[in-house]
Amino acid sequence: MALWSGRFEENVSEFTQRFGASLPVDKALYREDIAGSKAHAKMLADCGVISSEDANKICDGLTSIEEQIDNGSFEFDINNEDIHMSIESKLTEMIGDAGARLHTGRSRNDQVATDTRLFAKRRALELMKANIGLREALVSQAKANFDVILPGYTHLQHAQPVLFSHHMLAYTWMLARDFDRLKLAFKAADANPLGSAALAGTTYPLDREETTKSLGFAKVIPNSLDAVSDRDFLLDLIYACGVSCLHLTRLCEEIVLWSSSEFQFVTLSDAFSTGSSIMPQKKNPDFAELIRGKSGRVVGDLVALMVTLKSLPLAYNKDLQEDKEGAIDAAKTLEDCYTCATGMISTMQIHPDNMLKQAMKGHLAATDVADYLAKKGLPFRKAHEIVGQLVLKCEKENCNLDELTLEDFKEQSDLFEEDIKEQLDLRAIVDARTTYGGTSTSAVKEQLKLAEEKLAEDRAAVNAH
Repeated sequence: MALWSGRFEENVSEFTQRFGASLPVDKALYREDIAGSKAHAKMLADCGVISSEDANKICDGLTSIEEQIDNGSFEFDINNEDIHMSIESKLTEMIGDAGARLHTGRSRNDQVATDTRLFAKRRALELMKANIGLREALVSQAKANFDVILPGYTHLQHAQPVLFSHHMLAYTWMLARDFDRLKLAFKAADANPLGSAALAGTTYPLDREETTKSLGFAKVIPNSLDAVSDRDFLLDLIYACGVSCLHLTRLCEEIVLWSSSEFQFVTLSDAFSTGSSIMPQKKNPDFAELIRGKSGRVVGDLVALMVTLKSLPLAYNKDLQEDKEGAIDAAKTLEDCYTCATGMISTMQIHPDNMLKQAMKGHLAATDVADYLAKKGLPFRKAHEIVGQLVLKCEKENCNLDELTLEDFKEQSDLFEEDIKEQLDLRAIVDARTTYGGTSTSAVKEQLKLAEEKLAEDRAAVNAH
């Protein structure tokens, strides 16, 4: 019979035992469960609710159980439906009545909330570290290929030339925002529900501040009903994972394109590529594609939890047993994607000549030619129309803007002078964009400095924990 079976005359069926068990999922939280139980036992002793002798036996027994789980010798029994009952049953078997006193003043409701918050904090911190690793790889590629020019795109059409370093740094800023979201998820989880018991608190003189301090929480949750029923912090964690996965899909989509025969901008390391079972020549960007594909499951994890939490009355409901699997999966998936993307980015080979060759196509100087006229007093919309006519001429004659003669330009406007040729140089076009956040050498150097400062700030935030 289960630990809660006192008012029952028969046990649940074999099927419902399996159906209702969360052990296959929540055993991943065993370290958090043991940490919470140790803190609770010590607090009970300090408050005079149990003896110090019993508290010491409990803590020693829990340490032994943790070692058994770590080394794989602990036998999980599905009849103990969750990790909490598995550990408590084994503890009581080992140390007798002292183990049976551990649950004094506590419910599985506040126990599981405590475990889950500790788990969310740990995983958010680990993801923050992995996030930093990927940003470091992007920054390294930006620095190693700082002056490389590639075509910038809108609608996947050639738009304007940009520095490759500028392009890489765009992803570091996406990931920096992801770091901040993970940091907020950590903060959301950083509150102690232990001592709330089932929903209404307890008659025992518990010291919730003591367990808050010993477990490393920032504060005590002030409302016991909210403490056992809140899972907003898991929504925050999965949302942060989901957004970051979406950002990775953008990066990986470009890696897939760039590594294709049509682009040939990059070559992926063999360690991050696979071959074909039938076509010997193939080198496929499978891992970039896998990262791109795995975003769907993380978005699904978020939607699943949102629907689970929808319309739940206060306080605890068994529906909340479904809260952990998606969070565990989302965190593991993002961590794996970060690791894979970091290796892929840090080892890919850049082909500057191919990037520059493509930047010479598509009339990327068109905006600068229009700006040339506008700076001479012509309304920009009129200048835009004139340059459009020049581009149309190039399309009909199968040439680029830099292949037109001065006479070709003057046919469209007398404002064109010999210096128009200077406006067609790609390096000059890039370096003319000196506005804050632009793609000029000076602007990107400043941006690189800011990206490294943000990395240093975020490393310090992680190390503070």
